[in-house]
Amino acid sequence: MAERPEAWERQPGESAAAWEAFACYRDLGLSRSISKVADTLRKARTLVERWSTNHQWVIRVEAFDREQDRLWRAERHQASREVARRHARLATAAQSKIIVQLQQLDPSRLSPADVIRWLEVTIRLERQAYGMDLAEAVTTSDSPDLPDVSELSDEERRARMEQLRRELESRIGTLGGEPR
Repeated sequence: MAERPEAWERQPGESAAAWEAFACYRDLGLSRSISKVADTLRKARTLVERWSTNHQWVIRVEAFDREQDRLWRAERHQASREVARRHARLATAAQSKIIVQLQQLDPSRLSPADVIRWLEVTIRLERQAYGMDLAEAVTTSDSPDLPDVSELSDEERRARMEQLRRELESRIGTLGGEPR
């Protein structure tokens, strides 16, 4: 048994001229009309109307438009997945470099504002990785529990930065596999 063609393809019993007219109608997109097809192909409007009725052009172009929309959505979905994969690879590479830099960081050279900024960035990244709303993210103004490192000695600051480094490595490890 022969497979029935898709609605937007040439149909059994459809003449070459009627098919050409339908293809013209189909390809006009949202601006399609019988008059435009008749003008484009230099055919009588009544002939084009008869072909349209006999070969159910309106139903066929609706099916075509739905299929084009489905293909477009699938293409966008695939492109979105590829972008996400590429960004994840870039983020992983950047994280590896950041961890190396963190390991070489001298906490005594960081200002309290630097420490707070590191915390804000890592919290935001972690929340994004888990798909959490950034509007709910903890910020310095809402976070009374962030330590005031300005009162810490150099040794205490170094210890706190080391603790933050280990915590960041641990968080990155849980997001992307093993800690580095």
